[in-house]
Amino acid sequence: MPNQQKKVIFCMAGVLSFVCALGVVTALGTPLWIKATFLCKTGALLVNASGQELDKFMGEMQYGLFHGEGVRQCGLGARPFRFSFFPNLLKAIPVSIHVNVILFSMILIVLTMVGTAFFMYNAFGKPFETLHGPLGLYLLSFISGSCGCLVMILFASEVKIHHLSEKIANYKEGIYAYKTQSEKYTTSFWVVFICFFVHFLNGLLIRLAGFQFPFAKSKDTETTTNVAVDLMY
Repeated sequence: MPNQQKKVIFCMAGVLSFVCALGVVTALGTPLWIKATFLCKTGALLVNASGQELDKFMGEMQYGLFHGEGVRQCGLGARPFRFSFFPNLLKAIPVSIHVNVILFSMILIVLTMVGTAFFMYNAFGKPFETLHGPLGLYLLSFISGSCGCLVMILFASEVKIHHLSEKIANYKEGIYAYKTQSEKYTTSFWVVFICFFVHFLNGLLIRLAGFQFPFAKSKDTETTTNVAVDLMY
């Protein structure tokens, strides 16, 4: 492939990586990862509510990795509330999983920015067959994509398996008990998913630029090896 086309492809991959990094930075600080609704079971059972009456006992919240807000309803009107994971909810949430989600998100940002620099270096510099070259681009794309995947898996397990929304709703509520009714991943979560997809796409762009996947043998190399073996015998 001509050098000009390689430059265009590497520039495109670099811009995608940079936008991806900015997106994850923004997602990390916004309370737009989950939107959930929850029912006040205590109040609903006391009055034997059903049908549309349950709306008076239905609350909602949205939150991210650091803070969130919502409204509790238990038949006596809406009660807005705000919360922070650090330090307020440390005793109520699975701390190790939550910290790992944040940690891998930060690693994803750093690696994506490094990947941006490497793509631009390969576009305008003089790359060589080391970590600055195609091997490094493949490696960074794979590790970054893996980090994005881990962030989504860990956060999803925290929400679905460890019932994060329910624990937040019931935090310091005393006699009232709340049950999660619905949960929906929102903007910030899908930004991480798009970033994961971008790193997969970048791997394809590197291949499109004419560089083979690591550990893949070219046909010419394989043919040369076979000829050498035949000559030996």
